[in-house]
Amino acid sequence: MKEFVLDSLDPSLLAQARRVAIATQGLTFSYPDQPQVLWDISLTVQEGERVGIIGHNGCGKTTLFMLLCGVLTPATGTIDLLGTPLQPGQFRPEVGLLFQDPDDQLFSASVWDDIAFGPQNMGFSPAEVEARVAQAAEMTATTHLLGRLPHHLSGGEKQMVAIASLLAMTPSILLCDEPTASLDLRTRRRLIRFLQNSTETLLIASHDLEFVLEVCDRTLLIDGGQIIADGQSRQVMGDQALMEAHGLEKPHSLMPHGEFGL
Repeated sequence: MKEFVLDSLDPSLLAQARRVAIATQGLTFSYPDQPQVLWDISLTVQEGERVGIIGHNGCGKTTLFMLLCGVLTPATGTIDLLGTPLQPGQFRPEVGLLFQDPDDQLFSASVWDDIAFGPQNMGFSPAEVEARVAQAAEMTATTHLLGRLPHHLSGGEKQMVAIASLLAMTPSILLCDEPTASLDLRTRRRLIRFLQNSTETLLIASHDLEFVLEVCDRTLLIDGGQIIADGQSRQVMGDQALMEAHGLEKPHSLMPHGEFGL
């Protein structure tokens, strides 16, 4: 049972006739040695929304992403993506998953090959593949890396190349799992600007709460396999009692000066 649901999203946005990008109903999942990793997850994400997902380690964030990609099969419940039911194991190119560790996502002999892998396997012509690689590289400022070996790149460069490899498939939905984990401050800022200007529907699971505040208008707090709170990011994360009750800290940027004890 949710502790609360903040009904304070901009009414003008809610009134717009936007397509539902993600809809889950009664989603439940367990691993053999870990019962009820997710329990009765029902949520709706409108097209173009940027939604943060926060919670302590092991609360089910990554598992939820794997379910939304069709990699895992729910015990119960349904998943609809852009109005079409998701079948477990089905490849849905409109959904891109950014792994927590870009080394898990980059495996080709060159950056060009990694970005081209998705479009090539979608059956596009060589000319279309070339155009998609060029566009994705330009969007992520990685054009100068196209001839490089992926394993010779810095952590930040790898992350942007991994994003480019997803954008080359022109997904409508991006699922980002701890996207700032390997980034220095400069690359983190570049990623924030990039995602703020993104037109895709974004779900971002992160322990970097300040990052979530800057990128996501809406935040879900998950604990015990359930959605505990769902509302505007500043209101959910600004509730210190709520955050502490679920193993999290209120972000420093939301604390008045006096709360630091200075």
